Amino acid sequence: MLHLLIELTEEDFSPQQIRGRLRLEKQPFVSHETIYKIIRQDKKDGGNLYKHCRHQLKHRKRPVGEKITIKNRISIDQRPEIVNLKQRFGDWEADTIVGENNQGAILTMVERKTAFMMMEKLAHGKNAKELTKTAVRLLTAYMNSVHTITADNGNEFADHENIAKLLKTNFFFTHPYASWEKGLIENTNKLVRQYIPKKTNTIQN
Repeated sequence: MLHLLIELTEEDFSPQQIRGRLRLEKQPFVSHETIYKIIRQDKKDGGNLYKHCRHQLKHRKRPVGEKITIKNRISIDQRPEIVNLKQRFGDWEADTIVGENNQGAILTMVERKTAFMMMEKLAHGKNAKELTKTAVRLLTAYMNSVHTITADNGNEFADHENIAKLLKTNFFFTHPYASWEKGLIENTNKLVRQYIPKKTNTIQN
């Protein structure tokens, strides 16, 4: 079991992918948190498994003193409990992937029950009005199945009220610096980063 975990990690499988593959193949598996613990212990012991992680176990520093300027935010605390159960189609998570030096952006959206993902480059970067147009265009085809959208507190989502109005949905925000509250899209974005590294020009051009 441990040998297989190490082998898959060295092939650049993420802990989430490893767990999914083992489950699919009906083999004994552990949680991705446990796999991360194994990788961290390997790093402490002088191993190199962490170098195969997309973020190499690095964590972004939280900005100090940054204020949330989005008006009329609705907290995730008010989001219906049914969203957490992942039993219905139509609860979405939204985020952006940005290029080097915060230049260029891609809007990503993931449906929580199926992990179905859509993404599109934002021609004007993290401009809130343009993001609204893109989000509405992507989700219009699922108009009757957009029950909720959950995003972080980035100012690119400042036009959330228009998104909610145009899609006839409810828009919720995670707590500041609590990215794990929209963990599905965070993990999905890490997979995208495997093919579109932050230093690539693809996002900016």
